Amino acid sequence: MDEIERTIERLRAEVRRAAVSGDRTRARAMRAELREAERAWDESLARLEERPPASLGSAPVDQPGPLLPVREQVHQALTLLGTPAAQRLIIAVHEAFFGSPLAAARLTSLRRDEERSFRAAPYSRPYYLCTALTADLLAPARGLLAVSTWPIERRVIGPLSPRVNYLEAAIRVAESLLRMPKPSQAAERLLRRFAANIPGAADGARPKDPHLVVAAAHAELEIHSAEDGSVRREAAARARARLDDAEQLFGSRMRVIPRTGTGA
Repeated sequence: MDEIERTIERLRAEVRRAAVSGDRTRARAMRAELREAERAWDESLARLEERPPASLGSAPVDQPGPLLPVREQVHQALTLLGTPAAQRLIIAVHEAFFGSPLAAARLTSLRRDEERSFRAAPYSRPYYLCTALTADLLAPARGLLAVSTWPIERRVIGPLSPRVNYLEAAIRVAESLLRMPKPSQAAERLLRRFAANIPGAADGARPKDPHLVVAAAHAELEIHSAEDGSVRREAAARARARLDDAEQLFGSRMRVIPRTGTGA
């Protein structure tokens, strides 16, 4: 909390300087970051209040909460998965591999906050948490978060994309377990959940074998990846040609983007 409080003080000073200098764009961006830091402080305080009081005479136990803001924790989980993901999966991945739970309530307004920040000061951050785009309308794909630095092809959702993304995420989760000297129980449970929906990944005596999951997922990907990739590339080309920078990240809301010309 000391670190968060220092960040809040720094951001308040930057907001004041931007306002005095008349830089409204930077002032809005700094206010958005200030709100994020203040929410992180509120969450840290809530965690402290939820801890049981220490027994008299016992040594204090150091159990710090996560130091990173929520948006960076979400970025960690999405980077591990490598595909757009829903809130439940993001929360499960962060708990399994980064050792701390994410509050679902905090993720609800995160994408809207990111869009406001981008529109106030475009590209002022190294990355933004944006949305996946539907391949037909290039509209926001409901409930799916992505990372702005990913190419549009990775953020587009066509008819086969949910399955392709599921298989690719399963591979990334399995490979992450293989790199862990001693995987957590939460990570192993997550792998079992993926394996249960991949033919051949949960067969035999070792239903949670990461190697088996990787092999089975790759085998099914060979069936879907070519057709899915074609749909994504076509949609990404339309997005680059017809959407502005903000719409390419957060989707088109005002109009239908046709696949071809006006036609007859």
